[in-house]
Amino acid sequence: MEPAPVDVVVIGAGQAGLSAAYHLQRRGFVPLPRASAADQTFLVVDANAEPGGAWQHRWASLRMATVNGIHELPGFAVPPADPAAASRDILPAYFAEYEERYALDVLRPVHVKAVRRADDDPGARLLVETDRGTWAARFVINATGTWTRPFWPRYPGQERFRGRLLHVGGYVSADEFRGKRVVIVGAGVSAVQLLDEISHVADTFWVTRREPEWVDEDFDIPARVAAIAGVEDRVRRGLAPGSVISVTGMHWTPWARAAEARGVLVRHPMFASIEEDGVRMPDGTFERADVILWATGFRPALDHLAPLRLRTPDGGFRVENGRSIDEPRLFLIGYGPSQSTVGANRAGRDAVRAIVADPVAVAA
Repeated sequence: MEPAPVDVVVIGAGQAGLSAAYHLQRRGFVPLPRASAADQTFLVVDANAEPGGAWQHRWASLRMATVNGIHELPGFAVPPADPAAASRDILPAYFAEYEERYALDVLRPVHVKAVRRADDDPGARLLVETDRGTWAARFVINATGTWTRPFWPRYPGQERFRGRLLHVGGYVSADEFRGKRVVIVGAGVSAVQLLDEISHVADTFWVTRREPEWVDEDFDIPARVAAIAGVEDRVRRGLAPGSVISVTGMHWTPWARAAEARGVLVRHPMFASIEEDGVRMPDGTFERADVILWATGFRPALDHLAPLRLRTPDGGFRVENGRSIDEPRLFLIGYGPSQSTVGANRAGRDAVRAIVADPVAVAA
């Protein structure tokens, strides 16, 4: 069967993908199922069975009052919500209402297997191959985020551990650790937030690779601009974007202050190896553990782009202003400097502006 033609395929219906879809529609593009032969078209595909992006998978105890980085989707504010409500209940419902409000016709669940060039012509289409068919797109806006690619470090002896190894992506609530000894690995916001939460019901032991450098100053506008500029430079050169903490530093949050006040915000150096019943520290001492919780972040979910051969030897993609430098028909949004929710919104808008201004789109 011949691939179905479409002007723009958006892969992913999280914050960045829905922002792109909104701006495509505002620019006159029509969702493929509703389009006539004369229309410029777009199609949004999403791997999840339901709306909500990564929010639907967050842990139950992540409340609206403590969730990090909510930002409304363009054109429609987040409805007022009880600060004590679970974010995974409120935000997916908001995303669902957004999709319906703007008739974005997201196709789901769709697993994208590969994106490849139709041929060697730089003006030809990109083939988006999925388990629901193949589309031939003039442009692809990739907005697949990171949630499906948790980063699991490897340490000697890991396979011998008789306790539980858990990544923060699979965390549900502190109750499952009641009365246990939990080693928490990581220096990011999630690590500190879960340290505070779990330490109420369990004995916690916090380890990081580097000594945390706490920043007392507010993460103000100049600091944010400088951090974003640093990430923009990295992705322009094809380097991996790096962790959030590497560019922002560790800022004092309410849960960090709470953990400090209770005497549980005590950092230890990273362990050297894992044994059957715990971890061996660099000085040779042993720390018992029932659970090792890896709050070690996520990596961009971009394996489906492998046929394009865009990954650099440094492990990144060369991207400028959300657009691939080496494949101009491809936009990567929610990647690098646009990984925050407000950044994802802007990246969706900017990608659409670039598409509309592109001679390929104008000539279509």
